[in-house]
Amino acid sequence: QVQLVESGGGLVQAGGSLRLSCGASGRTLSVYAMGWFRQAPEKEREFVAAISRTGGNTNYTDSVKGRFTISRDNSKNTVYLQMNSLKPEDTAVYYCAASRTKFWGTPRIPVDYDYWGQGTQVTVSS
Repeated sequence: QVQLVESGGGLVQAGGSLRLSCGASGRTLSVYAMGWFRQAPEKEREFVAAISRTGGNTNYTDSVKGRFTISRDNSKNTVYLQMNSLKPEDTAVYYCAASRTKFWGTPRIPVDYDYWGQGTQVTVSS
């Protein structure tokens, strides 16, 4: 069992930047592939980015390519999402997730993830 906790969300103007962090307790994150998802009001949860267990592979949804960067520091048991050039449509609750079953890859669908954080709100004003 692993407990995930996101931080770093907040209110930012369009064009600004935020860095989300996802820390873990209970077990090392180095055995999991990690992902970030987001959910806006009245919308389904959508994939944002994923990173393989060792950090060698990453995967992004098209709308954030070139703006967001996922990374991990296994020595600190933390995963990051650097978000630049933010847009109002990026407004959502952002969740980090850990995949035990797909640990070798960069899974894109929620059912491939076993553990979830509680989410952190990101609001981008126009």
